[in-house]
Amino acid sequence: MLTYVHPKLPMRDKTQSKNYYLNQLGFVEVSDYGDYLILSKDNIEIHFFEFKELKPRKNYGQIYIRTNDINELYQSLIDNNTAIHPNGKLEIKPWGQKEFSVLDPDANLITFGQSIE
Repeated sequence: MLTYVHPKLPMRDKTQSKNYYLNQLGFVEVSDYGDYLILSKDNIEIHFFEFKELKPRKNYGQIYIRTNDINELYQSLIDNNTAIHPNGKLEIKPWGQKEFSVLDPDANLITFGQSIE
Protein backbone atom coordinates (compact mmCIF):
# COMPACT_ATOMS: atom_id res chain seq x y z
CA MET A 1 0.00 0.00 0.00
CA LEU A 2 2.63 2.57 0.97
CA THR A 3 4.91 3.66 -1.85
CA TYR A 4 7.01 6.72 -0.93
CA VAL A 5 7.65 9.17 1.86
CA HIS A 6 8.25 12.86 1.15
CA PRO A 7 9.43 14.64 4.29
CA LYS A 8 8.29 18.18 5.01
CA LEU A 9 10.75 20.61 6.56
CA PRO A 10 10.28 24.16 7.82
CA MET A 11 11.94 27.09 6.05
CA ARG A 12 12.18 30.73 7.06
CA ASP A 13 13.28 32.12 3.71
CA LYS A 14 12.40 30.28 0.52
CA THR A 15 15.15 31.92 -1.55
CA GLN A 16 17.81 30.95 0.97
CA SER A 17 16.52 27.38 1.30
CA LYS A 18 16.19 26.94 -2.45
CA ASN A 19 19.70 28.29 -3.02
CA TYR A 20 21.20 25.90 -0.46
CA TYR A 21 19.50 22.76 -1.77
CA LEU A 22 20.03 23.59 -5.44
CA ASN A 23 23.58 24.94 -5.27
CA GLN A 24 25.05 23.05 -2.32
CA LEU A 25 23.27 19.69 -2.43
CA GLY A 26 22.42 19.43 -6.14
CA PHE A 27 18.63 19.27 -5.92
CA VAL A 28 16.32 20.63 -8.64
CA GLU A 29 13.10 22.56 -8.27
CA VAL A 30 9.89 20.60 -8.82
CA SER A 31 7.29 23.17 -7.74
CA ASP A 32 7.07 26.56 -6.08
CA TYR A 33 3.71 27.48 -4.60
CA GLY A 34 4.58 30.69 -2.80
CA ASP A 35 4.92 29.52 0.78
CA TYR A 36 5.42 25.87 -0.21
CA LEU A 37 8.41 24.48 -2.12
CA ILE A 38 9.16 21.02 -3.55
CA LEU A 39 12.71 20.01 -4.50
CA SER A 40 14.11 16.69 -5.68
CA LYS A 41 17.32 14.82 -6.40
CA ASP A 42 17.41 11.34 -7.90
CA ASN A 43 14.56 9.48 -6.11
CA ILE A 44 14.36 11.90 -3.18
CA GLU A 45 11.72 14.62 -2.90
CA ILE A 46 11.62 17.09 -0.02
CA HIS A 47 8.75 19.47 0.66
CA PHE A 48 9.29 22.75 2.51
CA PHE A 49 6.68 24.88 4.22
CA GLU A 50 7.11 28.52 5.20
CA PHE A 51 7.69 29.10 8.92
CA LYS A 52 9.03 32.64 9.23
CA GLU A 53 9.00 32.54 13.05
CA LEU A 54 11.21 29.44 13.17
CA LYS A 55 14.08 29.72 15.63
CA PRO A 56 16.91 27.63 14.11
CA ARG A 57 18.42 26.86 17.54
CA LYS A 58 15.08 25.33 18.52
CA ASN A 59 14.47 23.46 15.26
CA TYR A 60 14.49 19.68 15.55
CA GLY A 61 13.65 19.02 11.88
CA GLN A 62 15.70 16.15 10.52
CA ILE A 63 15.64 13.54 7.80
CA TYR A 64 17.75 10.49 6.97
CA ILE A 65 18.51 9.88 3.30
CA ARG A 66 19.96 6.58 2.12
CA THR A 67 22.50 6.52 -0.67
CA ASN A 68 24.21 3.78 -2.63
CA ASP A 69 27.56 5.64 -2.88
CA ILE A 70 28.23 7.58 0.31
CA ASN A 71 31.89 8.21 -0.52
CA GLU A 72 31.12 9.82 -3.87
CA LEU A 73 28.30 11.90 -2.40
CA TYR A 74 30.48 13.07 0.48
CA GLN A 75 33.34 14.00 -1.84
CA SER A 76 30.99 15.88 -4.20
CA LEU A 77 29.77 18.01 -1.29
CA ILE A 78 33.33 18.63 -0.07
CA ASP A 79 34.35 19.63 -3.61
CA ASN A 80 31.37 22.02 -3.66
CA ASN A 81 32.49 23.59 -0.33
CA THR A 82 29.34 22.40 1.42
CA ALA A 83 29.78 22.61 5.18
CA ILE A 84 29.61 19.25 6.94
CA HIS A 85 28.02 19.27 10.40
CA PRO A 86 30.84 19.55 12.99
CA ASN A 87 29.49 16.45 14.77
CA GLY A 88 28.49 14.70 11.55
CA LYS A 89 31.72 13.85 9.76
CA LEU A 90 31.81 10.80 7.51
CA GLU A 91 32.25 7.73 9.69
CA ILE A 92 31.07 4.21 10.30
CA LYS A 93 28.49 4.03 13.06
CA PRO A 94 27.98 1.13 15.51
CA TRP A 95 24.61 0.37 13.88
CA GLY A 96 26.25 -0.68 10.59
CA GLN A 97 25.87 2.54 8.62
CA LYS A 98 28.45 4.86 7.09
CA GLU A 99 27.03 8.35 7.58
CA PHE A 100 27.57 12.09 7.51
CA SER A 101 25.33 15.08 8.16
CA VAL A 102 24.79 18.67 7.09
CA LEU A 103 22.66 21.48 8.49
CA ASP A 104 20.57 23.53 6.09
CA PRO A 105 20.05 27.31 6.63
CA ASP A 106 17.17 26.60 9.03
CA ALA A 107 19.13 24.03 11.09
CA ASN A 108 17.26 21.07 9.63
CA LEU A 109 19.63 18.12 10.09
CA ILE A 110 20.12 16.15 6.88
CA THR A 111 21.90 12.84 7.43
CA PHE A 112 23.07 10.68 4.54
CA GLY A 113 23.79 7.00 5.14
CA GLN A 114 24.74 3.76 3.46
CA SER A 115 24.70 0.27 4.91
CA ILE A 116 28.18 -1.24 5.19
CA GLU A 117 26.91 -4.80 5.39
